[in-house]
Formats: sequence, C-alpha cells, structure tokens
Amino acid sequence: MSIRLGVNIDHVATVRQARRTDEPSVVWAAAEAELGGADGITFHLREDRRHIQDEDARLLKRTVTVRLNMEMSIAAEIVGIACEIHPTVCTLVPEKREELTTEGGLDVVRLRPRVSEAVRRLRDGGMEVSGFIEPSGDQIHACAEAGFDAVELWTGGYAHARTEAEVDAALTVLADGVRTSREAGLTVLGGHGLTYRNVARAAAIPGFVEFNIGHSIVSRSVFVGMREAVRAMKELMVRGERAPMPR
Repeated sequence: MSIRLGVNIDHVATVRQARRTDEPSVVWAAAEAELGGADGITFHLREDRRHIQDEDARLLKRTVTVRLNMEMSIAAEIVGIACEIHPTVCTLVPEKREELTTEGGLDVVRLRPRVSEAVRRLRDGGMEVSGFIEPSGDQIHACAEAGFDAVELWTGGYAHARTEAEVDAALTVLADGVRTSREAGLTVLGGHGLTYRNVARAAAIPGFVEFNIGHSIVSRSVFVGMREAVRAMKELMVRGERAPMPR
C-alpha cells in the first residue's frame, strides 16, 4: 500500500478569516482535495480559533468521506469537542498563542499525566489517537506508555536543514525515530515543513504510512487549483517511497 497523504486545510480558513466572511469554504477545499487523491483531511481546532472554527469541524465531520484528522491541544474543552465531533483520529499537538504554526513536538514526557488522561478520554470515545512529537526515543516510548495508537514525527529538523550534511543527519534521526516507533508498536506518520521540493527524500524512509501536509499544498492550489496541487504532491510522495533511501 502506498504512503497516504493527509491534506491540512487550515490555511484555507486563514484566508477566509482575514475578512471574516464565508469564502473560501473549507468544506469545498476538502472535497477538492479528496478529488485530487487525498487519503485524509486534517484540520487544527486551535484554542484561539484563529482559523478553523467549531462549525467548520462539525461540517467537515458530516461531509468528508476519507480519514478525518483533528489536530488539537490537550485542553479539556478541546478534548470535549473532539468527543462530540468524533473524527477518525485525534492528533495531540503542542499549542502556543504566539506561534505562527505548530513548532516542535508535544512534550509527552513532561506532560505525561495530562496527556494520558486526554488519550484515555479519546480512546474511550472510539477514536484513534496520535501524538505529534519530535523523533526522540524518550518521547516515542512515553507515547507508547501513554496509550497512543500512533505518532506523527516532526519533520521540521529535516525541512529546515540547509547544508547537505544537515539534511543527511536529519534524515538519519527520522529513520531512527521511525524504527524506534515501529518497535514500540506505534503506527508512524510524519509532518511539518514538507514541500514539493523535499517530500520525496522523506518518503524514501521505510516505515512512514502517512504525511500530513498543508501550507505547501494550499499555496500551490492558489495557482493550479486544489485537485492538481494534491495530485502532484501525492505523485512525488509515491515516487519517493519507491526510490531507494540514499546511504
């Protein structure tokens, strides 16, 4: 089975919220992404509601026909909304009001009691639970012990690398993280900073089952449309997955 592509549509809502109007529609964006071959739709219901709104989440639940992934903090209010909406999977992420986008991974080691309680509530509600974490052994094992089904490894270290040596080192860290996660019994996803220029080398790492990508796809869609933007990204991922990983 080819690696899955989850399309994050948050920035469609960002454009809409700039004018506080009703367009562009996140529901329409999700439908177009599905028609382009998206295997999942991802959205982040932030505590400050800077882009996705509660009603968006409810409409997406009613209309999306592929996997629906809700990124979320561990705040009790947001966990309660997830239990009401019931997406396919809930991805627990760190959240800071001042950040432009989610940076780094959730510190499951430090927040273990609160994280474990959120995981328990979500799994009791019948949802899969994933943790967005940095690819370190301590965080991976903490996720396994907290009851997560999956981890989404932060690919920012690779995406932000500038020299070839930095890129190679970051890919090695990711490959080790994938291997450790699989040994811990966790399904492995990846995301953050992946673009049309760098996704293929990440996809060549054996063991990833899905990448979640938003900003790059939404940016490309302004010029070519959402369907074509999704189709092109998925093609690059599959091509990269089939290529041997550089040694």
